[in-house]
Amino acid sequence: MSFKVVEPAPARLNRSELSVPGSSVKLFEKAAKSEADVIFLDLEDAVAPDDKPQARKNIIQAINEIDWGAKTLSVRINGLDTHFMYRDVIEVLEAAGDRLDLIMIPKVGTAADVYAVDMLVTQIERAKGRRKRIGFELIIETALGMQNIAEIAAASPRNESLHFGVADYAASTKAKTTNIGGPNPLYGVLTDKLDAAARRDFFWGDMWHYAISRLVVTARANGLRAVDGPFGDFKDPDGYNAQANRAAALGCEGKWAIHPSQLALGNAVFSPTEAEVTQARRIIAAMRDAEASGQGAAALDGKLIDYASIRQAEVIVGMAEQIAARAG
Repeated sequence: MSFKVVEPAPARLNRSELSVPGSSVKLFEKAAKSEADVIFLDLEDAVAPDDKPQARKNIIQAINEIDWGAKTLSVRINGLDTHFMYRDVIEVLEAAGDRLDLIMIPKVGTAADVYAVDMLVTQIERAKGRRKRIGFELIIETALGMQNIAEIAAASPRNESLHFGVADYAASTKAKTTNIGGPNPLYGVLTDKLDAAARRDFFWGDMWHYAISRLVVTARANGLRAVDGPFGDFKDPDGYNAQANRAAALGCEGKWAIHPSQLALGNAVFSPTEAEVTQARRIIAAMRDAEASGQGAAALDGKLIDYASIRQAEVIVGMAEQIAARAG
């Protein structure tokens, strides 16, 4: 390991993150009783400009009056390029109680964006005597944000997670798509032209692979959670599962849900199976036995395991323990 110690963000379950418009009061109680690990009450894209002041009031009342259980609760503020942002931060933090855990900052483009919100939040916390320090969720959804992602991730000790905002990212990079996430039939390759009569196969690719891979590496290098963003077709559970599985394979620990039907899917994909937890515990036990006999490696089921195997296994066991604690 490097001599540099990376402090991890507070441990939170983040398998599923449900978006709830601040203007849709009727959805608040349903969200509070849902299977979501994290809920973000939205003041940005899901709320029309004329409705934003009332949405703030709705959210403040909901934070103060609704029982959100053990869920992590966040509010997505408007972007720093709007005149809504400062009122979002001030009104919510001054009036909402300590039940709020996080602020989600959209379209983060530079480290200075994070610094600006941090300054405002810090002043409010001190002035109002807030007991709980607010954490930050950061959405990387522009070319500028992706260019500056390393500096953004390290911009504040409040930072907890990086999220991939696929729709705005597509618009920012001028990608040829109108889907919110998912595959693109234009993004693929043909097999080689061996001869005129040979059949050529077309293989689809994942046009978001680079963006998510870079986000995961940057998040982990800074001790943050990596979370995949929305999948727009909520009537396509198989499509959601495919996108969630590839995000999990790359290192994300959760994915957004824009509809309650996606919550169970996300929770299942990003939870270790019973077999995986059992195997992880066996790996840890086998390495402890090897260590006790003075060896730095061991064989388990005909495969080599070493201290790197323990670190992998501990991630799985730690996740299982978090889930069990939430259920209990």
